[in-house]
Amino acid sequence: MGTEKKKMHGKKRNKQQTEKVNTEDPPTKQLKHDKSAQGKPTKSSKSEDKKGSADSAIPRLDPKSVGYFRRVGDTLQQDFESDEDRGLFVRNVFNEVQGNELSLSTDMSASIVLQKLLSVATSAQLCQVLSALSGNWQAVCWHRSGAHVIQTALLQYPRLQNQPEEDESDEDLDVQPCSSLEELVFSLCSEVKEKFLQYNQSVHGSFIVRTLFQVLSGVILNSETERRKGAQGLTVKSEFDVPETFLQQLQDLCSCFSDLIGVFATHKIASLGMQVALQILQRKVPSACAELCDQVIDYLSSRNVSAESSSLLVFLKDETSSRLLEKILEVSEKKQLQRLFRKHFQGQLEALSCHPIANYTVQRLISSTQTKKMFSSIIEELGGGLENILAKGHMGIITNLADACKRLKRCQTELVSQLMEAFHCAVPTSRQVTCVPLLLSLLTFEVYFNIEEEEDKEEKEKSASEHPVNTERKLEMVNYHGSLLVQHLLHFEDPMPALNSLGSMTEVDLLTVACNQAGSHIFDALLNSATITDKQRKKVLRKLRVHSMQLACNKHGSRVLDRIWAASTMGVKEEIAQQLVERLNELQNDAIGHHIARNFALTHFVKRRKDWEEHQQAEKKRRKMFAEILED
Repeated sequence: MGTEKKKMHGKKRNKQQTEKVNTEDPPTKQLKHDKSAQGKPTKSSKSEDKKGSADSAIPRLDPKSVGYFRRVGDTLQQDFESDEDRGLFVRNVFNEVQGNELSLSTDMSASIVLQKLLSVATSAQLCQVLSALSGNWQAVCWHRSGAHVIQTALLQYPRLQNQPEEDESDEDLDVQPCSSLEELVFSLCSEVKEKFLQYNQSVHGSFIVRTLFQVLSGVILNSETERRKGAQGLTVKSEFDVPETFLQQLQDLCSCFSDLIGVFATHKIASLGMQVALQILQRKVPSACAELCDQVIDYLSSRNVSAESSSLLVFLKDETSSRLLEKILEVSEKKQLQRLFRKHFQGQLEALSCHPIANYTVQRLISSTQTKKMFSSIIEELGGGLENILAKGHMGIITNLADACKRLKRCQTELVSQLMEAFHCAVPTSRQVTCVPLLLSLLTFEVYFNIEEEEDKEEKEKSASEHPVNTERKLEMVNYHGSLLVQHLLHFEDPMPALNSLGSMTEVDLLTVACNQAGSHIFDALLNSATITDKQRKKVLRKLRVHSMQLACNKHGSRVLDRIWAASTMGVKEEIAQQLVERLNELQNDAIGHHIARNFALTHFVKRRKDWEEHQQAEKKRRKMFAEILED
C-alpha cells in the first residue's frame, strides 16, 4: 500500500501509472464487508426502515475501501498532465465502483467522492451507476448521503443529454449493457409517482422530487441562499432544452398534487415540493400552473367557512401555508391575482400587515402587483395604517410599497405624505426637511430629537413657533430598510422631499451615511436617478467632498468616493486629488486608502500633472464610449 500512496498523491502520472493505481490494489473489487458490519444497517438506514424505505440492510464499506476512495478524492483535486490522463484515471475508478454502487452511495465520505466522479463521468459511466441504484431507488433517495448522489447524477443531464450512452473508450471495461439516461430518469419518475406523498414527506425524498422537477422542465433554480449571496436575487440559475417526453412526465407528476392538496398545503416538508413545482410550471406550462393555483386556493377557501371574512385568512397566518400562498401570489397571472386580492385580501390588509407571519404574504402581494388600479386600492387601504405597521417593525411592507410606487409610477405623492405623517414630520412644514434622518434611523420626530409629543396639529404649530427645535442632533446609525426606503424615494418622479432633506444634512451626517454599508447605496441612487439633475446632485456631493480623506480610508466610503470620482468633472477631480495628496503617505499606507491612491493615479498627479490630465481625459472618453455601447 505504501507504493500505492506515492502513486495516488503524485502530481504527474503517465497512462501506465494511472492504470496501476487501480489494478495493483482494487479494494472495491475485493470489498470484504466486515462480519460485524454485514447485515447491519447504518443509523440513517434504520430510521428509513421504519418508514419502509428498504427491505434489506444497506451494506457498509470496510475501512480499507473508505481509505481508498478518500485517496481517489484527493487525487481528483490534483492537476493531471492531460485530459486523457484524467479520463483514464476516472475510467479505472469507475471500473472499481461497479458492483458496489449502493454501499458507496450511502457511505458519508465515499458518497462525496462518488459525487465528484459523477460530475466528470461520461454518459455510459453515469448510466452504469444509476442502473445499479435503480433497483433500490427508495433506499438511496431517502438516505442523507444517497440523496446527494442521486441529485448530482440528475444534474449531469444537461451536460450529457447529447452524449452517446456507449463510449468507445469503455470497450475494454467490464461494463454490462444498461438503460439509457432518459430511461433511468423515467424509471425514477415511475418510482416517485407510485409513492408520491411518501417521497414528498421525506426530508431527503422531497429533495429528490424537487431536483427531478427541475431536470424534467429544463429549468435549474437558485436556492434561497444562492439568491441572497451570489445570484443577485435571480430565481433561475440555468435553462436547457429537454425532450417533450420530459415535459409530459413533469405534468404527470404534478397532477398527483390534485388529490392531496390539503396535505401539501399544510405539511412543512411536502409543501416545498409544490412550491418548486409552481415555479417550474409557470415557466414551462403556465396553464397547468394556473390550474394548480386555483385548486389550492379553492381548497383552502372551503375550510372553516366564515360569513365575516375569507377562510383563507387562517392559512395566511400559518407559517407553512403562508409560504405556499406567497409562491402562488408570485406565479399568478394578472387576472388571477386581481381575483385573489378582491376576494381574500381587500379590507384585511392592515390587520394582515401587522401580523408576524401574514405580513410576509402581504409583501409578496405588493411586489407581485401588476396593475395601477389594484395598487391604488392597496395604497388607499394601507396608507392610514403605516405608523401601526412601523410600530410592529414590519418595514418590508413599507419598502415594498415604495418599490411598487417607483415601478408602477403611481401614488408616489400619496406615499410620501403618508410617510411624513407616520414619522410625525408633516406638520409644521419646517419639519419635513428632517425626513431623511428620521427614515434612516426609523424614529419619529419626537423620539429622534427627544421632545414631548403634542396631541394635535395646532399644538405642534404653536410649539414650533414658540420653541424652535434644535435640529443639530448627529445621526448615529443607518437602518438597512430605512436606507432602502430613501433610495426608492430618490427615484420617484418628484424626488425633492428626500433630496432637499439630504441636502440639508450636515457634512458629518452625510459622512456617517457614506461610511455605512447600507447607507452608502443612497449615493448610488443619487447618482443613478433619472429624475435628479447634475446641479441638484452637486449640492449634496459638495459637502461630502470635504471629507475625501475619511471616505478614502473607509471600506464603504471609498466605494462612494470612487462613484463620485467617476461622475465628476476635471475641476472637481483636481480638487479631490489635491486634498488627498496632502496626506499621500498616510493614504498609501492605509489598508483601504492605497487602492484609492492607485485608482486616482495620485503619484502622477504630484509628479507628472500633464500625463495625469491626459489619462483622466482618456478615461472619461472610454467610460462614455462604453456607456453608449450599453445603451445601444
